[in-house]
Amino acid sequence: MLHDATPAAAKRAAFRAGLASGTLLRFPGAFSPLSAMLIARHGFEGVYVSGAVISADLGLPDIGLTTLSEVAGRAQQIARVTALPSLVDADTGFGEPMNAARTAQLLEDAGVAGLHIEDQINPKRCGHLDGKDVTDQETAVKRIKAAVAARRDPSFVIAARTDAAAVHGIDDAIERAKAYADAGADLIFPEAMTGEADFERFRAAIDVPILANMTEFGKSKLLDAATLANLGVNVVIYPVTLLRLALHAADTGLAVIAENGTQEGLLDRMQHRRDLYDLLDYESYNSFDAGIYNFRV
Repeated sequence: MLHDATPAAAKRAAFRAGLASGTLLRFPGAFSPLSAMLIARHGFEGVYVSGAVISADLGLPDIGLTTLSEVAGRAQQIARVTALPSLVDADTGFGEPMNAARTAQLLEDAGVAGLHIEDQINPKRCGHLDGKDVTDQETAVKRIKAAVAARRDPSFVIAARTDAAAVHGIDDAIERAKAYADAGADLIFPEAMTGEADFERFRAAIDVPILANMTEFGKSKLLDAATLANLGVNVVIYPVTLLRLALHAADTGLAVIAENGTQEGLLDRMQHRRDLYDLLDYESYNSFDAGIYNFRV
């Protein structure tokens, strides 16, 4: 009720244990706290907070326009409602290495289990768009070192994303991933992998856990969970899936209402009121309220 009672430290410990387990951790992207609660209900291992989703929800393209405070605020709202660990997209760290250090601390304060920082130039763009560019390796390493040095909870996961494969080729991306691991990154996120062969090369080249981005309509082949597990991938994110599903359903429904003048024909496509109340745990609020305020003098 109100928020999940699991301490942030316990969520981080669970994330760490999952990374060390050798099993695949599935992190669908939440576009709101309510959607994070739904992710937990379906038995996933974690929640992803996508920068692209936060941007889109604010009516902005994913080109580095969101601020650290906006991302930290949404991350805190999502992290508070579930016992699952949350991994947050921290873009390029929101500036220079010192900014990356502050980003790590603010997101740690928000109660999330980890973040990832990428090696694109600032401002960045969606990792599956053409025309992106990466900074020099030294600058990217400094961002990771700064975030690692700034965290106060050693279980807080610092992930390093590299976008170099689509810019300079996979060999450069692997070289960068090794440097980021040496700088203290706990998890490597190779962006825009095209298929199994790319993940095989990364798995063979680095010893730290790796993350796969299974986003739709991008450069990556959509691989199923069993295939990713067999490839040695440790985490898979589905960053925009729920938002795409929700917006498509909303768009379709609005078109029906505009044409027919009523939502009567859409009722079988909606979450019922009772199911929403169950997800929100209304009964616990009623019991709490009755026990605290309903009394006689």
